[in-house]
Amino acid sequence: MGNCCSYCFPSRRSHAYEPLLLESEREAVADLLQYLENRTSTNFFEGQPLAALTILSFSDNVDLQRSAALAFAEITEKEVRQVGRDTLDPVLFLLSSHDTEVQRAASAALGNLAVNTENKLLIVRLGGLEPLIRQMLSPNVEVQCNAVGCITNLATHDENKTKIAKSGALVPLTRMARSNDMRVQRNATGALLNMTHSDENRQQLVAAGAIPVLVNLLKSPDTDVQYYCTTALSNIAVDAQNRKRLATTEQKLVHSLVALMDSQSLKVQCQAALALRNLASDEKYQVDIVKADGLPPLLRLLNSSYLPLILSAAACVRNVSIHPLNESPIIEAGFLNPLIDLLSFGENEEVQCHAISTLRNLAASSEKNKGQIVQAGAVQKIKDLVLSVPLNVQSEMTACIAVLALSDDLKPLLLEMGICEVLIPLTNSPSIEVQGNSAAAIGNLSSKDGRTSSDDYAPFNDVWDKPEGGLHQYLWRFLSSTDATFQHIAVWTIVQLLESGDPELIQNIRSSSLLTPHIAQLAASQTSTPTGSTLGSRSQSFSDEGGDGGAAEIATLARRILEITEEGPDGVHSPPSDNKAGSAPGDEDVLRKSVREALQRPPPTDE
Repeated sequence: MGNCCSYCFPSRRSHAYEPLLLESEREAVADLLQYLENRTSTNFFEGQPLAALTILSFSDNVDLQRSAALAFAEITEKEVRQVGRDTLDPVLFLLSSHDTEVQRAASAALGNLAVNTENKLLIVRLGGLEPLIRQMLSPNVEVQCNAVGCITNLATHDENKTKIAKSGALVPLTRMARSNDMRVQRNATGALLNMTHSDENRQQLVAAGAIPVLVNLLKSPDTDVQYYCTTALSNIAVDAQNRKRLATTEQKLVHSLVALMDSQSLKVQCQAALALRNLASDEKYQVDIVKADGLPPLLRLLNSSYLPLILSAAACVRNVSIHPLNESPIIEAGFLNPLIDLLSFGENEEVQCHAISTLRNLAASSEKNKGQIVQAGAVQKIKDLVLSVPLNVQSEMTACIAVLALSDDLKPLLLEMGICEVLIPLTNSPSIEVQGNSAAAIGNLSSKDGRTSSDDYAPFNDVWDKPEGGLHQYLWRFLSSTDATFQHIAVWTIVQLLESGDPELIQNIRSSSLLTPHIAQLAASQTSTPTGSTLGSRSQSFSDEGGDGGAAEIATLARRILEITEEGPDGVHSPPSDNKAGSAPGDEDVLRKSVREALQRPPPTDE
């Protein structure tokens, strides 16, 4: 939050000083009047002008204190600079006065000085919090307003936040947020927002009873209050425990935030969507947002031309789309085409990542959804873009293709579209996630489940040695990798290609001097140790849980490859028998099932 607090200033009035003044006070009054006559050329923060203000500030005469406080308030209103203790001491002394006008002007001056970064720190170090907390409890609304505004500014510095939280300020700040005076309410909610940027402070805010106050103020007619409360709740919702508390105690929160996405204020719309995004880290809220009719306003924000709105809506929809029950409603609400359009949103990588990840989530558990996504043009768009987008976007795009490639109905179509032409180069990406996701996509495409003809495998022959070494070089790189996960993907894919029955493909694999030595080595090994590397939390990543079990599967698959590639006495490839040496009946089905399950693991919740 910026320094946008409201300060309350008293009107100027003349003061009849008591006739008996100390000589130093009389001289200070005269000097100050002269300096004020030439205020544009006078530096009040040092030398004689500051000395005159200091004398009046420490006077026992309340009228002189008022004059000094008013002068400090007016001077700092026009000019703020870094000051030292010699300037802050008289202001802090005035802050402790029992006179309402002195308190009001001194807190305004201190709030103005607190705009400067170094001043923020020095004010707290010199003990400024204690008198400010006392003034928050004042019956005078203008004193409250200025005191809270000063704390709001002080709370913009990270070093001060913990000190403010431990000072006892949070309870009165929460009370001030319920003030009937909009200026006090605005300053108090701004201060509470500034205190939500660390886990420790958020927990202290919750303990101080801030949550119901912030939720209730979402209905405020003031857009600044709405913004501060929405943003504060968004920050509070980062923590899982706080989300559970909100789910238990604030039943109307989602409806309030959905309503705020239609606010007249763009910044409120944006923060409402971000707050819903954070809440949607939990399954309950993912479903609740859809039930609360949150999809239409999210779609409107997604179609906006304003980047912050697009980004916040895309992030929210991504989290909402994680829940399987939300996949079809999101598609039916009309999100597919806008999401596909955002894949080419080159101005912001994060928007692209959110859009493609959402499409992947929508495709996760429904053949119908997969078909609709392909029909809407997502795969063609990915093919056009994937080689030129940033690595993070490439990882999401290849993960999406791998999920779509699980569909038996779509595999021939994806191959016909030439998707392997972009996947193969990406198996040699500098990103291990992109490599793994691309290889898993090829592996899914190679699976023979549901295939009716070996003709479906002709596209693999087209990319056997191109582009960039083609399928041949990719399989060699993964077979020779020290990563057991990559080895596993390679041998599984080769088994699928060999079992296709395509003569050209079988001959290409059988005659390869690059592949055979590595296959033989893996077939002979039962003890290779998985590296434990992961491919980036995508559903296409293999996991060798159980240690030796993964190595054993790799060895069994490699032996299966050798069996298929053996030639019979007449030089013709022998079709696999019903019961192979080295594997018990049903072992192949078990292996296929284990690999398919690894390829189909649902993506994790995006927090």
